[in-house]
Amino acid sequence: MNSMRRVTLIYGLAMLVSLIGLGDSVYLTVQHLSGRSVRCTVTNGCSQVLSSAYASIAGIPTASFGVLAYFAAFSLATLAVFGYDHARAGLALLVAPMLAATLWLLFLQAFVLHAYCEFCLLSATMTLTLTALVIAAKFLLPAKNTAS
Repeated sequence: MNSMRRVTLIYGLAMLVSLIGLGDSVYLTVQHLSGRSVRCTVTNGCSQVLSSAYASIAGIPTASFGVLAYFAAFSLATLAVFGYDHARAGLALLVAPMLAATLWLLFLQAFVLHAYCEFCLLSATMTLTLTALVIAAKFLLPAKNTAS
């Protein structure tokens, strides 16, 4: 597979994953702001997780930070598909704090709340996938030669 196809594949997948995370985060933010309860179909801890003290920071829904992060990730992945090398680096820089936040929130669900929200787990899966794609891009895509 040539390098242009690899770029398109890796960052195209990053775009798709970001859109899934964006949709999930928008849904949770809207539900939080409207005061609606979110029902789980796979797990049974959504209410406990989403009504916990960790569901907002200074009155701002935690999921809204996901909205911003996933929108930025989608934008940077889109620019990376079109060859903007700074977007590749920007995506890598963005995914690092996203991963840290995800690991923290997973820790809270597992060891503090003892409950899991399937929508939160979906977001965690999308962030872990984005992390894997950024790492794959680092090793599978050639760096541009800056010497002329």
